[in-house]
Amino acid sequence: MGRVRVAGFSVSLDGFGAGPEQSLQDPLGKRGKELHSWFFGTKTFKAMFGEGGGSEGVDETFAHRSMDGFGAFILGRNMFGPVRGEWPDDSWKGWWGDNPPYHAPTFVLTHHAREPIVMEGGTTFHFVTDGIQAALDRARDAAGARDVKIGGGVSTVRQYLQAGLIDELHFALSPVLLGRGEAMFEGLDFPALGYRVMESTATDLATHVVLGREARE
Repeated sequence: MGRVRVAGFSVSLDGFGAGPEQSLQDPLGKRGKELHSWFFGTKTFKAMFGEGGGSEGVDETFAHRSMDGFGAFILGRNMFGPVRGEWPDDSWKGWWGDNPPYHAPTFVLTHHAREPIVMEGGTTFHFVTDGIQAALDRARDAAGARDVKIGGGVSTVRQYLQAGLIDELHFALSPVLLGRGEAMFEGLDFPALGYRVMESTATDLATHVVLGREARE
């Protein structure tokens, strides 16, 4: 069985993992894009959208790690789109166009059932209405020996953390102050949850911090 990981999760210096007021115009919330400057210029990000070029170095190393080795993904509904409540129709298929960057089964947490959506490139969105453990069980089955990525957003990561279900987290601390948004760390006692700092590397655009815990039996 693979590990359960959070990887490439950008956070502001004041602890926000997304800006406020998510919308079609601001998928990451107002000013949320500023958190991801370290990622947008990398070779990995460019390749995700069929482009060449991009930066190498430490940021690229962490960018590559953030998308490599995963056999399944789990997303909160807000990571899939801005629609709230009942699905009005089947027209919304995510932020990414016909070929999302996941290329693996992707499980979306929601309170409202919807049929799976088969996309190009190997991504199929499955909508899970019976909670985080059910989504993780399905993701593990789909991933086999590969890792499962908890892709966000903030609320989803916090739920899996508080349930003791995440083995490793990579936070990219961006030199940005948002002032408000979705608080990542508020009320979490990482040492009590069993985590310690395994790695810390700084670049001009982010400080990459990896938290790990002892392997569970």
